[in-house]
This record gives sequence, structure tokens and C-alpha cells, in this order.
Amino acid sequence: MTVELVEYDEAVAEFDPVLGLEVHVELNTQTKMFSGAPTEFGAEPNTQVDPTSLGLPGAMPVLNAKALESAIRIGLALNCSIAERCRFARKNYFYPDMPKNFQTSQYDEPIAYEGYLDVDVPASEDGSKPAFTYRVLIERAHMEEDTGKSLHVGGSTGRIHGAEFSLVDYNRAGIPLIEIVTKPLEGTGDRAPDVARAYVAALRDLLRALDVSDVKMEQGSLRCDVNLSLRPSPEAKLGTRSETKNVNSLRSVERAVRYEVSRHAAVLRAGRKVVQETRHWHEDTGLTTSGREKSDAEDYRYFPEPDLVPIVPDRAWVEELRASLPEPPAQRRRRLHAEWGFSDLEFRDLVNAGALDVVEATVAAGASPAAARKWWSGELARRANADGVELSALRVTPADVAELAQLVDDGKLTDRLAREALEGVLAGEGDVATVVQARGLVVVQDDGALNAAVDKVIAANPDVVEKIRGGKAQAAGALIGQVMKEMQGKADAARIRELITERVS
Repeated sequence: MTVELVEYDEAVAEFDPVLGLEVHVELNTQTKMFSGAPTEFGAEPNTQVDPTSLGLPGAMPVLNAKALESAIRIGLALNCSIAERCRFARKNYFYPDMPKNFQTSQYDEPIAYEGYLDVDVPASEDGSKPAFTYRVLIERAHMEEDTGKSLHVGGSTGRIHGAEFSLVDYNRAGIPLIEIVTKPLEGTGDRAPDVARAYVAALRDLLRALDVSDVKMEQGSLRCDVNLSLRPSPEAKLGTRSETKNVNSLRSVERAVRYEVSRHAAVLRAGRKVVQETRHWHEDTGLTTSGREKSDAEDYRYFPEPDLVPIVPDRAWVEELRASLPEPPAQRRRRLHAEWGFSDLEFRDLVNAGALDVVEATVAAGASPAAARKWWSGELARRANADGVELSALRVTPADVAELAQLVDDGKLTDRLAREALEGVLAGEGDVATVVQARGLVVVQDDGALNAAVDKVIAANPDVVEKIRGGKAQAAGALIGQVMKEMQGKADAARIRELITERVS
């Protein structure tokens, strides 16, 4: 039985939404959580495996030390307490891509617990809803291994129903995972989708800064399970939740929350009970569909993993890791915003373009913040968008951009010549100096040639000269353009203006 969805605004006016977010992070270790099998993404199916990740009899797990270090660093960055002693457990359930029929995870003794992350939620685009900071309480961050991947062939949905047959790729089985679980996010009201998106975005930025994962949501390196329930009022007990699995983009996190709020409200308005279940998110339609009834912890028959010893992190080592943490991304953004003096809009556009790191590196290489922003958020952002790549993937370095900016500041290149030099660098013709020399792009410094071009253009445009003498200074632009054409773009427009002004005044 289906029910007609309730409009989102109506739903949040009638019910109080409560969120719970579970984010799974694949660590960027070279080997798997409990074995030496490689972790390369995109390898041929079933080539990144070994007896342990395949769950073969007699294979014994050994904890990946780098994964443990990454887990502790994540916990510290989330302001969590780090367990003095913890252990792994077996989480028992059957699924074809789980080679052992259990997942080695942590249950009642996670490596990190009781933390928080302060999240800056931006104002709505129309400005009707202000920006604010929301403190997301972290219940736990625990270590576990990823499962393999099933591929259902045939049918129209890509799911097992209607498929002709299924294939299993165990390359992902055993990849180190950290699952970060929030406590219920209450008091978000109609901003629940915004809070969810902002939290996952802030968490992604933090993990990237820690360099523990590539956090590529499109590849599944970071994926979010969205738990949602509605209740009549903030004072009422929590409602029955649904869990939308494996949402893999920031936009989809926001959309999934909105859809589930509307769906729950429709079910409750119809006098029915919300089913505690997992649900599948469909990116193409923006809908969720039922998966299976959600299991409780006791259904997984957790028990301590007998093949792994307890973990007792050395306290001095934990403090060394704490001291090595990078500046928190939100704090860094506030610092750079103040240092560079950009407007809120300019800085927001810079962040949204993914240009913060390259601009900071360009400034460090000697460019002014304004020049660095101009090049990365303008010409280079257009090229990256056209090529469908990140700015950092372009064949140009912050040092190249800083050198170009300096040449422009010194009057050795015009903006036009600098763009041409940039094209050469992007095309692989060499560094800035090589391209400038090979293409002959330096501004002409010979005043004789420039004066001759100015005189020629003035003589050919007496009507424009009269306009300038009559007080229409803006008419000089037409003459400057013609002189630049005569000089093949290799002249300084400011110097041309000076020469024209001297002659016609």
C-alpha cells in the first residue's frame, strides 16, 4: 500500500524530525584491515584478495597498524575519548559478498567514543534562513572491515530482483573501514536536511585534512546511512526510524532526508505505523524503496573475536598523535578568510570551487591572495569544469600561477599574454618561463615601436580624438584596442593610455 507524500514544509510543521547519521569511511592504507592483500581501487575483479580476505579455513587475521593509527587520529579529531582497552567482535549475518559469513567489527568496545563535531550550517540560498553552528554529538567511531560487492546482471534495476545471475567481487572485502555514528540529532527542525549535508561535508573535509582517506563519495570511499524518525513534538519519545543505506553524495544526503521526512509524515497521517527497515536510495528518481526489516544488535549475535588480541593503545603514543593533528578545516577557513580579506561571497565561491588548497599554496609561492583567487576561480576553474576534473588535477602548479601573477605585476605580461602562457602550460609545453620564451609572449618594452603604433592609430581616428578632447575620456578605449591590435597584444594597456593622453591633451 502506498500513500501520497506530504509536502516537506507541511511535514516539518506537524512533526519534529530526528536524525542519526552513520558514515562509513574507507581508509587509504596500502593493505587490508587484517591481511596483506592490496587495496587498489578499480582493479580487475577478485585480484586484490588473499586467504584471509576470502575467509579461507585456517587463515588468521593480523590487525593493520596503520589502520589503527588512522582510527585513533579520527577519534581525536572528533574530540572523542580513546579507549584504553578495546577489542573486535564478530557480527554474524549472511550475505553473498561476506566471505566469512560474519564481519569483523567492534561492538561494545569501540576505539573512540563520546565526541563531537561543530558544524557550520550555511544560510539558505534565498537568505530567508540564517547560518548557524550545530554541535553534532558523536556516539562512537569504530573499526571494521568492508564487505565485497555483488553485481546483479540482467533486469532493469541492477538489483537482485529480476536479475538473470549475480557475480561477486571480493576485492573490497577486508578494506579497512571506520564507522562514525552520531547520537540522535535533535532540534534541527526544518533545517534537518541542511544539517545532515553540512555534517557530512564537514566530516569529509576533516578526513581529507587528516589524510586518512581519499573520501571519494562517488567511489564509495565515504558513504552515509541516513536514519530518520518523526515524533509529534520535541518533548515526545523518539519515533520508529528508517535507515536509508549507502547514500553517496552530499546532494543525495540532503534529498534523502527530505524524502524520508515527507514519506514518514504521509505514513503517520494515514494512521499507519512506520516500519523499522533499511531502505535503498535511488539517485535517478530521488526516491527510497524498502530493503529489509532492520535488525537489532541481538540479531547479529555479536561475540568477541577469538583470533584477535585486545587493543591497548599506549597513552604516550595517543598524545603524540593528538599533537600531530592538522589545523581543523573550519578553523583554517576562518583564519584564511580573515588573512586574505575576501568578502563572504568571494570566499564562499572559493570554497565551493574546491580552490582553497591551491589558492593557499599559490599565496605561499608569492602571489597576492587577490591574484591567486582571480586565476584559480576564473580561468582555471573554467578549464577544470570543462575537463570534468578537480583543480588540483590540472597540469599547472601553484608555483606556475604565482610566477604568472608576478610577471603580470611586473608589467612583463598582460592578462591576455598570461592566459596564452597558461594555455601552453596546460597543454604540456613546459613551465611558465619555457612557454613564454617559446611563444614570444613578453610585453614589448620598446617605446619607439609603441609610439609609432600610437601615432598611427591617432592619425587614423581624428573623430575619436575630438571626442576625447571634448571630455569623453572613455572614448580612449577604442584607440587602446587598436594599438593593442597593432602590437599583437604585446603591450601594456596602461602605458598605451598614458601615451594617448599625452598626445591628445
